[in-house]
Amino acid sequence: MTTRLTKIALSTLCSGMLFSSAVLADGKTSYEVTITNLTRAQAFTPILIASHRKGVKLFELGSAASTELSALAEGGDVSPLTAVLDANNSVVDTASSAGLLMPGESVTVTVSARYGAKEISLASMLIPSNDSFIALNGVKAPKHNKTMTYYSPGYDAGSELNDEMCLNIPGPVCGGEGISAEADGEGYVHISGGISGKADLAADIYDWRNPTARIVIKRVPANN
Repeated sequence: MTTRLTKIALSTLCSGMLFSSAVLADGKTSYEVTITNLTRAQAFTPILIASHRKGVKLFELGSAASTELSALAEGGDVSPLTAVLDANNSVVDTASSAGLLMPGESVTVTVSARYGAKEISLASMLIPSNDSFIALNGVKAPKHNKTMTYYSPGYDAGSELNDEMCLNIPGPVCGGEGISAEADGEGYVHISGGISGKADLAADIYDWRNPTARIVIKRVPANN
């Protein structure tokens, strides 16, 4: 009797373990990523968020930005970087917010937590600026329906000169070109120096102090 009960208990336990694994594999959880604009006068272009496994990076500080990241940082275009991420087998899900996120506003974007996605990356252009952006670059996501909070400084893609001329800055303030193909920047990703006021943008209005964004990541089960 004891042996039979033990076998039944083990069978039930194994079934429960298999069920739990199936739930995790089915992706019945997700990450809610809430971004808050902490600047005084900079807007965030549509924000690209990705859930992924370890090893995915949007950039390396001190190294040249990819063409896709440059397109986002100079013109707010998330499409090229989204395509690169979607083609990466280590990326589980991508999603983007819509429209501009104005100072003091927040937006929540949901991505899947399936298939071992334990990290989050995101990026969005700061406008008006030449090539500054916010980012999370492969940070740890929370477990067990908890939350984690991160803060992003302003980064500079180093792909365009920071001339602060509206001719080279897109968006409602300037209405200029999003991509300046012939403009050489610093050549590497670094912390942005902000707005100095040397051309068309007044520093006392558009400059900022870090951090530029607060990002709260929450793991949420599907039935919530």
